[in-house]
Amino acid sequence: MRWALVKVSLAVTVMVVLAFAVPLGIVIKEMARDRAFSNAERQAAAIGPTLSITADRDPLERAVLSTQAGSAGRMAVHIPASGEPGSEPVNIGTRRAAQKDLLTTQRLGRASITEVTGGSALLQPTAISTGQIAVVEVFVPDGEVSNGVDTAWLVLAGVGLALVVGSVAVADRLGIRMVQPAQRLAGAAHDLGEGKLGARVPEEGPTELRSAAVAFNSMADQVVQLLANERELAADLSHRLRTPLTVLRLNAASLGEGPAADQTRAAVEQLEREVDTIIRTAREAKPQTMAAGPGAGCDAAEVVRQRMDFWSALAEDEGRKVRVAGVDRPVRIPVARPELAAALDALLGNVFRHTPEGAAFSVDVHNGEDAVIVLVSDAGPGITDPEAAMARGNSGHRDGSTGLGLDIVRRVAESTGGDVRIGSSVLGGTEVRIWIGLDPREGVGPVRRRGHRGTVRRRKRTKATGLYH
Repeated sequence: MRWALVKVSLAVTVMVVLAFAVPLGIVIKEMARDRAFSNAERQAAAIGPTLSITADRDPLERAVLSTQAGSAGRMAVHIPASGEPGSEPVNIGTRRAAQKDLLTTQRLGRASITEVTGGSALLQPTAISTGQIAVVEVFVPDGEVSNGVDTAWLVLAGVGLALVVGSVAVADRLGIRMVQPAQRLAGAAHDLGEGKLGARVPEEGPTELRSAAVAFNSMADQVVQLLANERELAADLSHRLRTPLTVLRLNAASLGEGPAADQTRAAVEQLEREVDTIIRTAREAKPQTMAAGPGAGCDAAEVVRQRMDFWSALAEDEGRKVRVAGVDRPVRIPVARPELAAALDALLGNVFRHTPEGAAFSVDVHNGEDAVIVLVSDAGPGITDPEAAMARGNSGHRDGSTGLGLDIVRRVAESTGGDVRIGSSVLGGTEVRIWIGLDPREGVGPVRRRGHRGTVRRRKRTKATGLYH
């Protein structure tokens, strides 16, 4: 918009300057010409009184030399012969005009201008004492006709250029006043889309943009309020689970001794801790993106070990072979511990829910320079439609599934600029590949909207695994 205003202003100003400067330049040229010939007429008129008194050469020569044009050798006087026997025409000064032009001026009796070498000649007829018509010739060089024209045109060009530059500068300032509020509005909308719910726009600029800023700020406030209400609702719903959990814990305590009873009590305690975590997170978390800031996050290897300790007990009861790799050293990622734990629990829970007993599974952690990849593989029947499985709330072919587990995993990955892919594993079943970026401030592409089918765009190759994503 800014450059458009500058271009429009430039075009309009140039047209206006040309519309006025070109005719004015022509008028200046004509005025210089008229001034030169008016001066020549005054020089010629100065000889008129002498011609009316005498036609002798000596007085006429003195009269010619007394004028400015005569002293410069640019005036001549042509007197025809008197008609008496032995009389001859008298010519004083240098004649430049053609003889036929002199005769025509004498015959017509009015002044005329004729072109001669190096300029023009003014032919002024004057009656003399003998009753004849003498012609006073005044030479006007081309330099005198155009005297001052070039300077005037340069002044006009300078004024026109100054007007063009001034109009462009004013248009640029006006464009900045219009563009900057629009850029701030676009930047705030981008920040809001990235989850920075504190983004607001100064209500300034033109009236239309001020109205847009007011509407945007009102919308952002409503979004914050809606999210706060959603968190409160989630906390309230989670709090309602405390009563049945209490009953379940009391019943588990009465089961006595044995591996099954211990596992049941451990599962109830874990469930109670998860519900408490949900309540605290819903009530205390500020509305922002899930990605942690620089230096924050968690140790992915530690979280994987902790969750695999929990799920390995159940895997042993069902006769499943379990393999864990890549967790022997710390692996820092910019994701909060509860978020990663929830994502792992969602994937491992799907393994136990949708694969037959005895089906093996594995969890591999690959640490690269710019990304961490977590692979959860199983030996189950696999997923026939991975794209549909990634759609939030779509259970696909999985009986009893809400379809939210993979969406939790996807949101954790996308909060760091990564993605989630579903494919075939080396165990013969499903492999879920979680790509987690190590720096969420770099390389974050547009986040996929909820309900959008298909996987995300980034296809980066990590040096640690040699895998493409």
